[in-house]
Amino acid sequence: MNLYTLTSDLHGEMGMVARQEKFIKDIEAVLGEPFCYKDADFSDYGQGDDVIYVRTGGTEGIFKSVFCKDGTPVIPGGKKVRLLTSGKSNSLAASMEILSYLCQNKIEGEIVHGDPAMIVAALAGGSDEFRYTQRIPLSDTDMLKGKKLGVVGKPSDWLISSNVDYARAMKMLAVEIVDIPMEELLEEYGKGIMEPLPALNPMNDPKFGKPISEKSFNDALMVYSALRRIVAKYSLDGLTIRCFDLLTAISNTGCMALAILNSEGITGTCEGDVPALLTMAVAQAVTGQPGFQVNLSQASGDKLLFAHCTVPLNMVDRYVYDTHFESSIGVAVHGELPSGPATLFKIGSDLTHYVVRDVELVNNQYEGNLCRTQVVVKAEGLKDYMLTEPLGNHHVLLLGHHAGHINRCLGA
Repeated sequence: MNLYTLTSDLHGEMGMVARQEKFIKDIEAVLGEPFCYKDADFSDYGQGDDVIYVRTGGTEGIFKSVFCKDGTPVIPGGKKVRLLTSGKSNSLAASMEILSYLCQNKIEGEIVHGDPAMIVAALAGGSDEFRYTQRIPLSDTDMLKGKKLGVVGKPSDWLISSNVDYARAMKMLAVEIVDIPMEELLEEYGKGIMEPLPALNPMNDPKFGKPISEKSFNDALMVYSALRRIVAKYSLDGLTIRCFDLLTAISNTGCMALAILNSEGITGTCEGDVPALLTMAVAQAVTGQPGFQVNLSQASGDKLLFAHCTVPLNMVDRYVYDTHFESSIGVAVHGELPSGPATLFKIGSDLTHYVVRDVELVNNQYEGNLCRTQVVVKAEGLKDYMLTEPLGNHHVLLLGHHAGHINRCLGA
């Protein structure tokens, strides 16, 4: 069985080659033979029994560059694309974005995820897979009438299935979306002017990341101040930011800024993710509550682990600071959300369908190999949607059960 790999340079913790990983060795032990390692050389893909191991997040654009050289994805051999994922380093989240891209282009694919026995059974074609369709048609609505949302920078390169037609967004949701150059944010940041701040927890020593300097903490708040001025200048109700560009531009992140903005009622999402922004804006319009933009990191049975490095401060019972997971710089937030009823919601990028499910938030955790805020959600059957036909990578988690109300408001 041929094993090809996708690895992003963003994830320094994945420096070892795949064949050295315990995750892969455990699969081989159940499989009874080693993989034929192809690493990142896809030149003979499609000629054998092939599996693509998506080792980290940030690899979606790499996948597209391999299989979509002329604007249309072409899979050599025409076989189902099998995406092997681990429960670490945003591997599963990246696989969901890739699978969503394949589905949009009518290409068959699947995510292979679980313990080694489950993975080997799936690779052998012996898993009890069924398709759990939850997509609901999105009707025209004026839900966001009068709202204005900004896209600072542009969507991150790895969001290959998350492009939104602004004209269609106006038609479907009555919302205006405007582009704002990243240079404008950097110019505002460079002014060094601190806007009034809400009461915040004092600095702390991170549990997993590097120590946070006073300068780094202040610089993270300066990103908030710069975004606050952009919100005022463009009369925005929300925004999304191509936040990974800040890592190289100012050696900091937008995690803290978005945590504060969302708690103040200014809808904000990471990575230039416009569908997540629209989802969160609709959720806030319907429920009056902020949303937590999440990556799926692990799925086992009816329990799913979601994580991200920012969370609205008014959604959590308590929080501490850490550094950004992928880069170990800046200021990220580890928050603990209250257990109990919750809702998972996502509007697809083509604005034709959405998914919404009442779920139960079981517990919080705090481990070093994932984005900093980590919650476990229980929802029967939701894993099958996530692994077979997800509407992109990011979803939005709300506190309380709101699926029925959202369906009524969206015309379902």
